[in-house]
Amino acid sequence: MKKSLCLAVLLSALPISAGAGSTPSLGPVVHASEGWINGPLSARALRGKVVLVDVFTFACYNCRNVTPNLRALSRQRAGQVVIVGIHSPETPYEQNRANVVTNLRELEITWPVAIDNSFALWRAYRVDAWPTQLIFDRHGRWRKTVVGDSQDDVVNAEIAQLVAEK
Repeated sequence: MKKSLCLAVLLSALPISAGAGSTPSLGPVVHASEGWINGPLSARALRGKVVLVDVFTFACYNCRNVTPNLRALSRQRAGQVVIVGIHSPETPYEQNRANVVTNLRELEITWPVAIDNSFALWRAYRVDAWPTQLIFDRHGRWRKTVVGDSQDDVVNAEIAQLVAEK
């Protein structure tokens, strides 16, 4: 493997900073104001749980690749892990709430999903690509960001580690 490719692979596994002097928190998603599907979400529902925040849009091919693993985590880690979606649309078609509802049903997404048509949550979490997954420990501390698909093993390993932590 080339040296630059090795470095890129290593860097992709590192947490991404939310900006100078700040780290992501669960506050923005808990206080989402544009509406919810399968929600709303409360801070109480997250207390003591590992939380995976999935920033996606329903028509994104790469986002759809992540969804089966999220469904499996939702089932296998029920009571330990809470999955929360943030739907930040890429196209005007994806901004329509009825289209979002229909597609979430088709994708079997049953966890709470915040509507983010204004990209307020996208900006709050300093996201720059679909899909992005932010993983928080049971104390609400941000531990890892995973960008892109085909990284189910990375996500699952981080979730397993955080669930095992006391």
